[in-house]
Amino acid sequence: MTNDTAPEHEADLRGPTASLATLVENHRAFLRFLERRVGSREAAEDLLQDAFGRALTKLDTLRDGESVVAWFYRLLRNAVIDHYRRHATRTAALASLAAEMDEAVPPPEVAHEICGCVTRLADTLKPEYADALRQIDVGGVAVKDYAAQQGLTASNAGVRVFRARQALRAQVVASCGTCADHGCLDCSCGRPRAQV
Repeated sequence: MTNDTAPEHEADLRGPTASLATLVENHRAFLRFLERRVGSREAAEDLLQDAFGRALTKLDTLRDGESVVAWFYRLLRNAVIDHYRRHATRTAALASLAAEMDEAVPPPEVAHEICGCVTRLADTLKPEYADALRQIDVGGVAVKDYAAQQGLTASNAGVRVFRARQALRAQVVASCGTCADHGCLDCSCGRPRAQV
């Protein structure tokens, strides 16, 4: 009786193992499939790795007689759809941020009111942050134009300006204290105002 059940048990083990081996054998084809659809080798590799992880936990859902390769391609198609949904959401949010950054540039008539500390402290930031602030906030360059100059997407440029402003704000607060709470428009730190 033990001998009768042992071969069945071995057959059960070979099923998932054989399916997994088939998936591994088709690794390159799967990677090409993903790379053509997402346009990036790195993104394709990430998606494939995630899909292999999901497949390991779902191989038991494979129906009798169903091709493991066809089943895995369905899993990959869903992964690509999810990838583009996440990408579209992220791109829309970053584009909105870039548009918001364009609107946040101070008008020229108030630029002369900016405390000299702001200009001095901008020079303490990372060079790419200082450059972004000089060009966009001081020079009035639109975020999309700055992005083109730097070889960035408008979304990435918007993020850079946002982070630069956050870093500058932190530097101003650390340096000027409560004066910064009021936008340095009524500066009491005794430093000369910036000349534009």
